[in-house]
Amino acid sequence: MDLLNDPANDRHVKTLKPPPHRPLTKNLMFPEKLKNKPDWKLLRDHLQKEGRVSKEDLYKLVGDCNKLLKNEGNVIYLQDPLTVVGDIHGQYYDLLKLLEPKVGGNPETTKYLFLGDFVDRGSYSIEVIILLYAIKLNYPNTVYFLRGNHECRQLTAFFNFKDECLYKYDQETYDMLMDSFDLFPLACIINSKFIAIHGGISPDLKSLEDIKRLDRYHEPPRSGLLCDLLWSDPVDQDQGNMDGQWKGNEVRGCSWFFGSEAASKFLQKNNLISIIRAHEAQLDGYKMHRWHGGKDFPVVITIFSAPNYCDVYNNKGAVIKFENNTLNIQQFQYTPHPYLLPNFMDIFTWSIPFVAEKVTEMLYNLLQVGDQVDDEEVNEEDIKQFKELTQQNKQFDKQSTAGSNKAKNTEKLKKKIIFVANMIKMQKTLREQSESIIQLKGACPDKRLPRGILTAGKSAIMDALTDFNLARNADIVNEKMPTVIQTPQQSISINKSTNSTTSNTKKK
Repeated sequence: MDLLNDPANDRHVKTLKPPPHRPLTKNLMFPEKLKNKPDWKLLRDHLQKEGRVSKEDLYKLVGDCNKLLKNEGNVIYLQDPLTVVGDIHGQYYDLLKLLEPKVGGNPETTKYLFLGDFVDRGSYSIEVIILLYAIKLNYPNTVYFLRGNHECRQLTAFFNFKDECLYKYDQETYDMLMDSFDLFPLACIINSKFIAIHGGISPDLKSLEDIKRLDRYHEPPRSGLLCDLLWSDPVDQDQGNMDGQWKGNEVRGCSWFFGSEAASKFLQKNNLISIIRAHEAQLDGYKMHRWHGGKDFPVVITIFSAPNYCDVYNNKGAVIKFENNTLNIQQFQYTPHPYLLPNFMDIFTWSIPFVAEKVTEMLYNLLQVGDQVDDEEVNEEDIKQFKELTQQNKQFDKQSTAGSNKAKNTEKLKKKIIFVANMIKMQKTLREQSESIIQLKGACPDKRLPRGILTAGKSAIMDALTDFNLARNADIVNEKMPTVIQTPQQSISINKSTNSTTSNTKKK
């Protein structure tokens, strides 16, 4: 496709090519030589250049893929060789890295299983869906999707996928994609020995027949087996110990924590050896839950394929590669991507803090307050200067006849000076750390910084951006299932914690 014209030749970064001028044409996207299947390689390159696909062609792509998805069972059965992929979360440029031969493998020759959470958090969820649907249409017998907890209306409205659909297309397109997500299968049995799901097991899950009997073609409920398959978590304890087999999952706001006892009981009853799941960010891109000791095969394996999650976690991505009954972990680093303002913000909205900073600076200079003004430094001389500069001294004296009124008005002026002085401090931080602050805000769907971060200064902001555990702790409130009324949740204060890592493993 032709690139966007630059007749004035005034692009500041000459090495960066402009995006394609128009959406990919139908004859290029669905060439006759491929018998009306999408040219996924051309699509891949077109989307990488920030190109678009027309609404009509997107509808055809999704409609054709829906026919395949609807005919797949709740539980699918696969044999190795196979690459298992965890959460992607709209990180299109990391998906391109994942699909390389040296990482996950070329889709032309590699069987893939994706464990869900294709959308939200990242800014390129539409591109992720387009490319993966195109690949599945070309290789329907070697590419498979499972549903994640983010493939639902409630979370995509709470996070940013719905906003992305409205920004790039419209409400009708969003509804169409939600209907498509309702068709995704729920579980996969690998080599007759591993069960792969997005979240975890459930008190209602006794056998695979329970999953097969589910009606999956609707929005996931807030409780029950379908909810638990998408939302439950293994307990964060080295031996998998807990009081009882199940514990309410307060982190998610729904579903359960399960431990060694519940997992072992389910695996033994169904003649399986391990649960493979996604759903949780990991510093190394994966975690082996060796609840039975270091020499035993992990009871649960968590895989996470979104490196540098939300652009702030600084974690690695990873995939699982099965071959000849052997399980290996392949890690990969994040790939730089084109910069977008958080939540598809326009440049005018983005510039408001800078305009506010300049206005506040004008007030600050008008008041002639020092750089380090605080309550103790505001005195009667400051107030006197304020009166003189605003030419309100005489009017003030006339209006303030009583001593009590003078004291009240003086206190009001003092508070105004303190307010403006504090504003200039915060605006200075906003200006000097604007890029870091925008990055940090982009990690929170409520568009709010963690409480107290601005007053803590530059060091606190940089800590939040560079430390995996700090980012995860600040973001953990967003792991909860939203309430029915979709109230944005508060960001929490950042507190340091520790995180353990594990190593690769092979099946014995």
